[in-house]
Amino acid sequence: MIKQGTCFFTSESVSKGHPDKVCDQISDAILDEILRKDKTARVACETYITRGLVIVGGEITTRTWVDVEQIARNVIKDIGYDNAQYGFNYNTCAVVNVIGKQSPDISQGVDVGGAGDQGLMVGYAVNETPEYMPLSLMLSHEILKKLETVRKTRKLDYLGPDAKSQVTVEYKDGKPVRVDTVVVSTQHTEKILDKSGNQITEKSKKEIAESVIFPVVKKWMDKNTKIYINPTGKFVIGGPQSDTGLTGRKIIVDTYGGRCPHGGGAFSGKDPTKVDRSAAYMARYIAKNMVAAKLAQECTVQIAYAIGREEPVGFYVDSNGTAKLPDEKLAQIARKIFPLTPRGIIEHFKLRNPIYLQTAAFGHFGRREFPWEKTDKVSALQKAVQ
Repeated sequence: MIKQGTCFFTSESVSKGHPDKVCDQISDAILDEILRKDKTARVACETYITRGLVIVGGEITTRTWVDVEQIARNVIKDIGYDNAQYGFNYNTCAVVNVIGKQSPDISQGVDVGGAGDQGLMVGYAVNETPEYMPLSLMLSHEILKKLETVRKTRKLDYLGPDAKSQVTVEYKDGKPVRVDTVVVSTQHTEKILDKSGNQITEKSKKEIAESVIFPVVKKWMDKNTKIYINPTGKFVIGGPQSDTGLTGRKIIVDTYGGRCPHGGGAFSGKDPTKVDRSAAYMARYIAKNMVAAKLAQECTVQIAYAIGREEPVGFYVDSNGTAKLPDEKLAQIARKIFPLTPRGIIEHFKLRNPIYLQTAAFGHFGRREFPWEKTDKVSALQKAVQ
């Protein structure tokens, strides 16, 4: 919860070309391709990437076969690592497949509808944006979406796939009033270096600000807003050439930008029997509908499971003091309205469909294309409190 008085809150995002996000996308692309052919498959796919090498591992049990190597190469190509100048090439990298099978000790509990693991999952919503998401995170995501657009359309033809953004928002008495600081670090070619070879030109900084930052953030900026573009000076060496990547290492980017606690696990590469993923989607769905129904201005939902058991072992709602009813009452209402078993969640959101690659960049929440972002339980919630 944002404190009363004046305070500053920061969130970051990373681009599709960030090494960790490359891994998330490969893992989810493999999951999607398996689900297209085998909707009952059990998938826990992990990817590791470094200089010239991709390693795909994990535990997968399925009746079908997919070309893991080709899927990985296709994802890397689509992201934009198709030229040696970016330090990584989809066509020349090595792809190693070390996938094994899921333990039968786990599957015997999952086959009857139980959770695929123990753990706690957290959902969150706040009424400060139309998406019911933290403003700092939404702006960070939107900056990188814009950056990808100007890169892929060649409007700024010197940009590379790897990038990060960060936005600091000033709050007064719990409400966002302005953007204080924007940081954008983006990979680029040597084309925009100045004569020293250690700095990008002021001209390129201006182009990035005008084409990427201002269209997203301008209405929140004032004369005191600070903008830092590639603050180290240059960012020629990026992607897997400069940094290893691993599936599941950007969980705060994937969720709520640090505004609430995080559950015990990451999302990408996991089929929906893994409650790390599916129950986190349900927790968000509950929290968002609570806030959309105006039962609270802010809502955090926690759901906990025991491996192999259907019903949650814990369910918790925290409105941070913004609700019209006691949090205990909100929790009782939610348990009656929303399905909380793994099977119920999967069926409600139709999670056995291949929808996961699109979740693997720019966040899993705050995007209307996903079923857990619907606010179709608002009427039921409002009726329950009358």
